[in-house]
Amino acid sequence: MTTRHDTAAPPDKEGGAAPGRPPADAVPEVDKRRRARLSRRWQRDMRWSPYAFVSPFFLLFLAFGLFPLIYTGWASLHTVEMTAPTDMEWAGLRNYTRIFDDDFFWNAAKNTLTIGIFSTVPQLLMAMGIAHILNYKLRGSTFYRVMMLAPYATSIAAASLVFVLLFGRDYGMINWALNAVGVDNIDWQNDKWASQFAVSSIVIWRWTGYNALIYLAAMQAIPQDLYESAALDGANRWQQFIHVTLPSLRPTILFTVVVSTIGASQLFGEPLLFDANKGTSGGSQHQFQTLGLYLYEQGWVNQHLGRASAIAWTMFLILIVIGIINYVISRRLRASS
Repeated sequence: MTTRHDTAAPPDKEGGAAPGRPPADAVPEVDKRRRARLSRRWQRDMRWSPYAFVSPFFLLFLAFGLFPLIYTGWASLHTVEMTAPTDMEWAGLRNYTRIFDDDFFWNAAKNTLTIGIFSTVPQLLMAMGIAHILNYKLRGSTFYRVMMLAPYATSIAAASLVFVLLFGRDYGMINWALNAVGVDNIDWQNDKWASQFAVSSIVIWRWTGYNALIYLAAMQAIPQDLYESAALDGANRWQQFIHVTLPSLRPTILFTVVVSTIGASQLFGEPLLFDANKGTSGGSQHQFQTLGLYLYEQGWVNQHLGRASAIAWTMFLILIVIGIINYVISRRLRASS
């Protein structure tokens, strides 16, 4: 049986049996244009798609953030009443000079400062201690971390009403406990310092767990080699906390201080609901009226929108000053480290 060794005929330029592939330059002009069009479309997509993805945020910010901010600044330079919000009369800086000459404004500013101190300092100290405890390996640590966020997830109205019952003068549990140790009843809502402490306790209860989780996340990012080196040098756990944990947490501590300060300057719901008269005066003698309550009182109770806009911009400038201080301190901390 013979074996056949057939071979294909070589390609022939003039129509051989097996013509070869056309050269690259023989691609139709239509395909070249299509490929060029797809390439340009791909380049445009790579360039503009990121902007399209983030554009909803900027559109919402322009509509609900930047425009109200600019319009409020413009309204602060006019005399505007709630009854006729479209009728504006140019007032220049008169709204600002009037609020700076108002004793109630300075009273609200001082109350905001003292309530901010009463709430921020204990809150951050307690959050640091709780985070340090949770940083160790504990049984059921996930449960404790979830419980830390429970006050933060609670409604301000519900929490404030519960604290109103706790701080009741004649029926509150706080006075009942104080009576058990021989202390007379305290009028928590009418006494100046007692009312500010009571409002601060609501803020402390709501935000301590939130800051504790921030500190906990920062602590878990600290390298364990630092603690091992300190232990080899003979440092106990308290010395490790002072010389290793706290220096590593300086940026986080600064962040929480700034955020808590901003939150304290905008305090509104807690003092509003703690008032027995359910008004915006912050007590019968304005003893715990904050800048947020003062703004609301001027704009929506007294119906002076121009003056309320000036208060809002004053608070905004205060926050800018806080941000600048934060930037300067953070730069110095980075330079020192």
